[in-house]
Amino acid sequence: MTTSAFRLAILSGVLALWEIAARAGNPLLYVPPSAVLPSLVNLVALRSYPDLLEHVLLTAREIAVAYALAVAGGVGVGCALGGHRVLGRAYAPMLAALYAVPAVVWYPSLMLFFGLDAASKIAFGFLLGFFPITLAVLAGTRQVNPHLVTVARSFGASPLAVFAKVLLPGMLFTLVGGLRTGLALAVIGVIVGEVLGAKAGMGTLINHAYGLFRTADYVALVLVTLVLIVTSDVLASLVERRARRWTT
Repeated sequence: MTTSAFRLAILSGVLALWEIAARAGNPLLYVPPSAVLPSLVNLVALRSYPDLLEHVLLTAREIAVAYALAVAGGVGVGCALGGHRVLGRAYAPMLAALYAVPAVVWYPSLMLFFGLDAASKIAFGFLLGFFPITLAVLAGTRQVNPHLVTVARSFGASPLAVFAKVLLPGMLFTLVGGLRTGLALAVIGVIVGEVLGAKAGMGTLINHAYGLFRTADYVALVLVTLVLIVTSDVLASLVERRARRWTT
């Protein structure tokens, strides 16, 4: 059996079990796939939620901004700590400890400072994406031979040239892994932030549908959000493959 056929068999089995279990439960709480499909069609056709595209674009913009900030902050802080071993040894355990704290505990404070608009969702996505990127850059810089950095500086290379010509090639594979993890967490942070409290976005629509017991619409919205998440992960995986070919 090929991999595609095996995956199709698993998906068919899951859908069959879902259909059977949902029909045996409370229809307000459990919805079978046969009921989700019409709701998904109405959703994509913009009949049930005419402003769906606006919410999708808003969520996508929040993710893009949060991730861009996480990359800029993570690469900057990681290179600063990695370039100074004393600072790296002092602050790396603190970063790891903060990364281990469940991120959701920070969200009430973010809502207090930034309100219910997009800023708090961007801040939450940034917070989740910042730590894995920073730790990946910090770990990557430690893998680079320090003598190469010393030689580059002795020949008058600027800090930007040292990063582009020496640090980046040496830590690229570690960096790309951290960037992919940071993207996934930034997406999760933005969407979870919208679910917990927002005025617009896919998370807001999901929360609205579930609060009104529109379970079929709720599942359809989750599926649309899942497509958004999977698309971002596929793009990140393509970049990771290119980086892996370059480093091997």
